[in-house]
Amino acid sequence: MTDPQPAGTRPPLSAVDLVAFVCELFAFAVFAFWGFAAWPFPWNIVFGLGTPILALLIWALFVSPRAVLHVHPFVRAGVELLVYAGATVCLWSMGLTWIGLGFAVVAVTAGLIAGRRRFV
Repeated sequence: MTDPQPAGTRPPLSAVDLVAFVCELFAFAVFAFWGFAAWPFPWNIVFGLGTPILALLIWALFVSPRAVLHVHPFVRAGVELLVYAGATVCLWSMGLTWIGLGFAVVAVTAGLIAGRRRFV
């Protein structure tokens, strides 16, 4: 059994953690791109700004390292999966099926590996 980390420290970041972080940033960028590209003029501003803000708010509440609401790891993983699934559906709705599928595979795999390292 490993010793717990001293107070105020965390384990060093790995390559999987960085890939998971890039996937999160890509998901928020996809939400913004979808909002601006998939809607007509007055609504593109609402969805282009609102969708990534809503996704960031949900991520900050449940998934971030300093989440406001501390929930069970399965709930945290479920919320993270919903953010990735939402970004995948946005890509699919714009006709970018293969990019969406590739993103889904990479994001879910990186999230599972990073989450497993975090909670074991």
